[in-house]
Amino acid sequence: QVQLVESGGGTVQAGGSLRLSCATSGYRYSSAGWFRQAPEKEREGLAAIDNYGNTEYADSVKGRFTISKDGAKNTLYLQMNALTPEDTAMYYCVVIAISSMTAHQALNVLTTPLDSSTWGQGTQVTVSS
Repeated sequence: QVQLVESGGGTVQAGGSLRLSCATSGYRYSSAGWFRQAPEKEREGLAAIDNYGNTEYADSVKGRFTISKDGAKNTLYLQMNALTPEDTAMYYCVVIAISSMTAHQALNVLTTPLDSSTWGQGTQVTVSS
């Protein structure tokens, strides 16, 4: 079974940066995004990108995180800057095969399992103080 594969997680000091990657080869999708889940906390949608390259961000990461995609490489990215210990969590990528879904709509459904969405297995990000 083809699965999304995230990479790029790890441990970084506060103020540092990481870039997460998500291999999306084999999937046809219109929008995609990233969410995270910290221990004993609810899932939090972070960033979404639609078929036209429009993006949407949660307030908690706006100005620090950047979502992008490379069609030629079939890869979704999340550039994370100015990381804080509060960013420590498991990070997941999601692709959604619903046509004409905007980035704003995608951000709102990232954390909801849908028949038309696929999640990766997650990559751990730990930010030390």
